[in-house]
Amino acid sequence: MYRSHSCGELRASHITQEVTLAGWVQKSRDKGFMIWVDLRDRYGITQLIFDEERTPADIFEKAKTLGREFVIQVKGEVIERASKNPNIPTGDIEILVKELTVLNASLLPPFTIEDETDGGEDIRMKYRYLDIRRNPVKDSLIFRHKVTMEVRKYLSSQEFIEVETPYLIKSTPEGARDFVVPSRMNEGQFYALPQSPQTFKQLLMVGGMDKYFQIVKCFRDEDLRADRQPEFTQIDCEMAFVEQEDILNVFEGLTRHLLKEIKGIEIDKFPRMTYDHAMKTYGNDKPDIRFGMEFGELNEVAQHKDFKVFNSAELVVGIAVPGGASYTRKEIDKLIDWVKRPQVGALGMVYVKCNEDGSFKSSVDKFYDQEDLAKWADVTGAKAGDLICVLSGHTNKVRAQLSALRMELAERLNLRNPEEFAPLWVMDFPLLELDEETGHYHAMHHPFTSPKPGQLELLDTNPGDVKANAYDLVLNGNEIGGGSIRIHDKEIQAIMFKHLGFTEEEAKAQFGFLMDAFQYGAPPHGGLAFGLDRLVAILGGQETIRDFIAFPKNNSGRDVMIDAPAPIDDEQLKELSIKLNIQS
Repeated sequence: MYRSHSCGELRASHITQEVTLAGWVQKSRDKGFMIWVDLRDRYGITQLIFDEERTPADIFEKAKTLGREFVIQVKGEVIERASKNPNIPTGDIEILVKELTVLNASLLPPFTIEDETDGGEDIRMKYRYLDIRRNPVKDSLIFRHKVTMEVRKYLSSQEFIEVETPYLIKSTPEGARDFVVPSRMNEGQFYALPQSPQTFKQLLMVGGMDKYFQIVKCFRDEDLRADRQPEFTQIDCEMAFVEQEDILNVFEGLTRHLLKEIKGIEIDKFPRMTYDHAMKTYGNDKPDIRFGMEFGELNEVAQHKDFKVFNSAELVVGIAVPGGASYTRKEIDKLIDWVKRPQVGALGMVYVKCNEDGSFKSSVDKFYDQEDLAKWADVTGAKAGDLICVLSGHTNKVRAQLSALRMELAERLNLRNPEEFAPLWVMDFPLLELDEETGHYHAMHHPFTSPKPGQLELLDTNPGDVKANAYDLVLNGNEIGGGSIRIHDKEIQAIMFKHLGFTEEEAKAQFGFLMDAFQYGAPPHGGLAFGLDRLVAILGGQETIRDFIAFPKNNSGRDVMIDAPAPIDDEQLKELSIKLNIQS
């Protein structure tokens, strides 16, 4: 037995007991006649004491050789600690060591294994197995485990069945780029890694499984961000014989359950907002509603004067920044520089200070009088002491720019409290999205999403106006889940494929198996998938997902620890009938 107790469980009640502990040396302090060692495992830290008078001489000498991160086993007596440490649960006791075994020596780690480490992100990614020993990463992984356990508990209580679906599937042209896997046994042919189990969960509904879920790895070969990895985990769910309201109720329940069990927070309201309203009011389809600064569209009150910038704009829109009238000219200039960065792309910004005496001071006083600016304040909801920030230009671009500014200002004003949770359903998305480069429509979600009831006929006349029977669950300005009622009728699915530019032959080649299945009694069905990585990060009070993944990739999609992706040797390529044509 390597240990009788963990390094986090011994208390004053254990004093006089003989115990065996094992773990890693956190640090040691040698006073010549006495040595203290902090021994660490997943559960905590226990202080060891080696005393020249009370510890066997050979053990005392061996203790002097211990370095950081040595793996050791000790046996000894639990004694009362002379200098207690109230900051750790084991701070009342220490172990008077009688036996010491070095299970494995360690090189000096490339960074300190402590909560506040001196290791930069790159070096910690390279030695991720060491980084996991630190409490922030370890606790994040334990937190993820707790979330997934509660997900399984809730869904199982709702009679969902967990079913595994294949990882080696067929590549499809919809969505992001696939990762592909060559088949040695089928020369010149390839599997794809699934971007989601979409078609398989629909087939499970045809198969009568009724309520399915799976905590599943998915793969997308696309550009990365802080909240995106090439491989990610979904809580994937599907239900048969349901309408939209049934699905919203079930997954409101799951979200409530997680917030209560994980965070101890009761949530009553899940507001609902249309996609069009979200875009008009917040400039994006995943608004953070923990704070205001709602958009005010100013065309009617700003395009009547000789200010060409506004007069030539498709949209003039502003937000009221609470307390922003106190900003100095230098601070406002920095905001203007911020929106002009390439990442945001605005050409400039107009501002109005709403003074405490009810007057206004703007950067366009030459063109607009006090009566005009009062109307701007009314439209944006600005009060005395606020600052109105105004952008103008093409509608879609300017909304995205002002949305970015709104979020940046909220960060600066500390309006995004990570311990406050504001869920929101965004609904009635467009079914189709126009690709401005090609002029073709593509599915905003995926080609199996059903149009809203009564809107199918619009596909032939006004395809851009058709709304999807789709919904996203947003939490604190992040999309944590999304889904839709699916098409379950072969004829309607064929119409959808036609409007997405598939010929009958192409649709049959790509999705013939699903169309065939629909002929054998497909029930009405729909579902939703949560992004587990993002959900866990938000519940954990973070915006980025990397620390909640055991072995994440970097921003280039590389695993710098194992150095992947990597070339394979010529013999393997020959077996797979693959010839590389790499130009230097």
